[in-house]
Amino acid sequence: MASGGAALGTWDILAIVVYVLLVIGVSVYSVYRANRGTVNGYFLAGRFMTWIPVGASLFASNIGSEHFIGMAGSGAAAGIGVGAFNFNSIVLLQLLGWIFLPVYIASGVYTLPEYMTRRFGGQRIRIYLAVLSLILYIFTKISVNLYSGAIFIQEAVQWSIYGAIALLLGLTAVGTALGGLTAVIYTDTLQFVIMIAGSLYVMIKALDEVGGWSELQRKYFQAIPTQMIENSTCGIPREDSWIMLRDPLKSDIPWPAFLLGQTPATIWYWCADQMMVQRVLAARSLSHAQGGTLFAGWAKVLPFFLLVIPGMASRVLYPDEVACVVPEQCMKYCGSENGCTNNAYPRLILGIMPEGMRGAMMAVMLAALMSDLSSIFNSASTLFTLDLWRRIRPQASSREILIVGKLFVVFLVIVSVVWVPIIQELQGGQMYIYIQSISAYLAPPIAAVYCLAIFWKRTNEKGAFWGLMAGLLVGGIRMVLNFLYKDPRCYETDDRPFIIGKIHFMWFAMLLFWLTLVVAIIISLLTEPCEDFRVIRTTYWTRMDQTERQDSNDENSKLEKRTSTQTTFTDEEKAISSKLDGVNGDLQVDITVSKTSETTASETSSSNHIGSRVVAWLIGKDYGEQSKPLEQNNTVLEDLKQPKKEKLILNINLFLIIAATIGIYIYFCISPFSTEEIQLLQQEALEKIRANSSGYEL
Repeated sequence: MASGGAALGTWDILAIVVYVLLVIGVSVYSVYRANRGTVNGYFLAGRFMTWIPVGASLFASNIGSEHFIGMAGSGAAAGIGVGAFNFNSIVLLQLLGWIFLPVYIASGVYTLPEYMTRRFGGQRIRIYLAVLSLILYIFTKISVNLYSGAIFIQEAVQWSIYGAIALLLGLTAVGTALGGLTAVIYTDTLQFVIMIAGSLYVMIKALDEVGGWSELQRKYFQAIPTQMIENSTCGIPREDSWIMLRDPLKSDIPWPAFLLGQTPATIWYWCADQMMVQRVLAARSLSHAQGGTLFAGWAKVLPFFLLVIPGMASRVLYPDEVACVVPEQCMKYCGSENGCTNNAYPRLILGIMPEGMRGAMMAVMLAALMSDLSSIFNSASTLFTLDLWRRIRPQASSREILIVGKLFVVFLVIVSVVWVPIIQELQGGQMYIYIQSISAYLAPPIAAVYCLAIFWKRTNEKGAFWGLMAGLLVGGIRMVLNFLYKDPRCYETDDRPFIIGKIHFMWFAMLLFWLTLVVAIIISLLTEPCEDFRVIRTTYWTRMDQTERQDSNDENSKLEKRTSTQTTFTDEEKAISSKLDGVNGDLQVDITVSKTSETTASETSSSNHIGSRVVAWLIGKDYGEQSKPLEQNNTVLEDLKQPKKEKLILNINLFLIIAATIGIYIYFCISPFSTEEIQLLQQEALEKIRANSSGYEL
């Protein structure tokens, strides 16, 4: 048995300080390295990233503190089943790289709602998707990250949840507010290395503590708390704990529902979510983007071993604290009556790691949290400023757009913090499952419409919009019911409505996906098709079409009108805004004003004050060299042609990674023990508990 938990010591604090200094250093480097004075530089990192930082950023943006807390917690609570979500992502990352991304590149968009405007016309789909994405960020990303990171800090230093959240937000602001997407990708690359190295050490140490892999498999079934609920099986590990895809009707991971229902929700996350797609759009070429998805895919094999397995080991080492089922005992150990499995990973670190390494692992947790939050903040700012604020105030100055984008992130944080107490009540001891369930209620309609937009040219705006509305209505009802009726504890009777109590959220996701498809297809067939030019370079089949789009001239005339009526700036505003206008504005505005802004900047440079320079630097306006025209940065990326050798190497790796994923699923769907062997192991553990606890009855 490992030693008990310990507080952070001097060496632990030193390790955290070194980490924070590293992040600050990388962020400052990226500020000077990046071209932040254009939309291209701020939101797409200048589109010069190679496959390694792109892949590392995809991985680091995905693996947040909710994975360290949530995946390890679900592993402690229910075994390896949660790993299926991780392996599913490996294939869908390649769907992004080979199918969705070439279309996004060909269409020349910055945000995914903007793609919907180019594909269908109109603004209502674009606005709806932007708003819904921001809502999903609050429910499933920002609030969950803050809560999970706070759990670790609370466990380590005994701070209150909200004190820990304040610290996390302050640290994240250091690396996010200044450098745009380039800062995010550079710090993601650093944090990728820190996360992998640190969590690998924890996994090796945890396996050593329990006696190795085979002993973990055996002892997990015997990890039963000494205090249990009489006449119940609460606290006894599931018999299918070492099976990944489980019984289709009576399990927590029904395999048909997972493959047909969970997959659409995951398609949204990897292929139609601004936060992830923005990273591959920053690649210098399609080959580098696909190399990034392959790199991230191979890296996604690791979290199962680095997070789920240590979570299971934590239950073996600390069954009373991690696997508690008696509400009073759980309150004593972690302050929650719903269970303490979410504390599995921090409890393991504080219990088995020596001084110095505890601080290093806390730095790893901070790395995961900051990486995820910085990515979310950057993407949320992109969505709000480009898709919403420009619609509300088309004549807004560049300075206003910059400030509003950053203030909106503050608003998102406030709403997310308010949502934290609700998560504490709703997540039922398995935070990761809470995230997946919320996504299952809102994401499948988005995935369905994007799939139709990409693959079926006959889909029109009316079909897509009303398909989304039908999905929102049905999914929203299920989500509200889920908030109203909490999951019963294992010893309580499930008297929730049928749609909540009997239909697993993965089955519901499958039904929601197909409902949206059917509604969108029927309405599209019953209404007029969209204009022919709408499908030029906006579907998979027309991505190479070089025909000029009819709306190109319309867009240019609108932009000329917008720039000709631009609000007059004061001298101070000119000093900040004129040289590199449009950091958070539209791409086309940057192109239109590039010549006039150069002249204005030279005229006002002599009157620039130090204060103005500082403000300009903080909000992303650079006084250095003039930005290059954006067309120069986009030339390579917009060309979808790939050298034959590169394409061959990428396709071979695509085949290998898909084959490896199938092999992993097959291996982990076979239990290492028979039902009789599992029952014998559990009976042996229960007899030991009875011997040490007089008067105990199962």
